[in-house]
Amino acid sequence: MTNSKQLAALIGPTVMVLTASEAINLRIWEVNIAPVTYLNGTILFVVGLAIILVHNCWMRSWPVLVTLTGWFALLLGLFRMFAPQAQQAGQNFAAYAVLGTLFAMGVFLTFKGYSRKND
Repeated sequence: MTNSKQLAALIGPTVMVLTASEAINLRIWEVNIAPVTYLNGTILFVVGLAIILVHNCWMRSWPVLVTLTGWFALLLGLFRMFAPQAQQAGQNFAAYAVLGTLFAMGVFLTFKGYSRKND
């Protein structure tokens, strides 16, 4: 559980900042050059793989969100690495809904990571 709390305390605020900054700057993905998208994918892949390597925990409790975050980052990284010229998320309702959901997940992980209670 300590490992889950530590990772949640790191991942939660990071996801909140990333999603908020992407929501504000979503238009940059429409004109981004492929090498930048590829670099972003590489970073996401490495981060996702690192999370999975230290926390591949499948249980019916909140720590599974840490594992799912790792898998999501890994898969998104792979997509951006193998298809850097593919159209990325545009400014539409679906993109903002996904970012809003991810932000809420970041808030939840932050709460779990910084709470005193070990559950």
